[in-house]
Amino acid sequence: MPAQPTVAVIQARLGSRRFPGKVLADLCGKPMLAHVIDRVQLAATVDEVVVATTTAGEDDAIAELAVERGAGVTRGSISDVLGRYVLAADEHHAAVVIRVTADCPLVDPAILDALVRLRSTEDADYASNELPPTFPQGYDLEVITAACLRRLDGMAVAAHHREHVTAWLREHPRDFRTANLVHDRDLSSIRLTVDVLADLDRVRTIVAALPATPPPDLAAVVAYFESDSTLWDQTGLPARDERYRAQRDAELRRESRGAPPES
Repeated sequence: MPAQPTVAVIQARLGSRRFPGKVLADLCGKPMLAHVIDRVQLAATVDEVVVATTTAGEDDAIAELAVERGAGVTRGSISDVLGRYVLAADEHHAAVVIRVTADCPLVDPAILDALVRLRSTEDADYASNELPPTFPQGYDLEVITAACLRRLDGMAVAAHHREHVTAWLREHPRDFRTANLVHDRDLSSIRLTVDVLADLDRVRTIVAALPATPPPDLAAVVAYFESDSTLWDQTGLPARDERYRAQRDAELRRESRGAPPES
């Protein structure tokens, strides 16, 4: 292990509000979380993969799967996801943390590597492909120094800042050195994340249609997606960052009334 390791931290828990248990849902013969772990482990810039789950008993199954797939495990708060990331960084001695979410089973290790290298080249506190997004939803990634993560931990008080990890930084980007990875085509309208069962059905169709080894990259997935018009309908599906925006707006309303932040 390098003296200054880059650690990919995958946040995962079974208590999803919209789709409980989704991270262990079957995706063409193996749990969705296993796809995420396996793909992230292919990234050349990653020194260790860690699954950050909660201390809830129901999440024992997540911890067991992580160990089976060769990943480390950190267990922390259910609601304070930022605190869980800081704990993972501390326990695994990370210098740089890659934030990965377990609802993105098509995550592309090449994009992850490009972001890690971009952050290093730019000497940035934080790099992502979301400011603004040009990749499909489901390919969102963030790379942040452990020092910056701890700085956020000291700043973030409101519940939505704790739950959404980098929300404070994204709301105050001028206070940090940031870098953004931009795709040569704007693919941000394509939805390939898994929030609800309809999303899982869409991703199952894609995974079943493409060769499993090596896992299909972004170009192969987008080509198949664009060839099958049955995958395009997003009627009634949650909008990108819908929960974060709702929580942020509720907090702004509280502040306008002079109420203390919800924690």
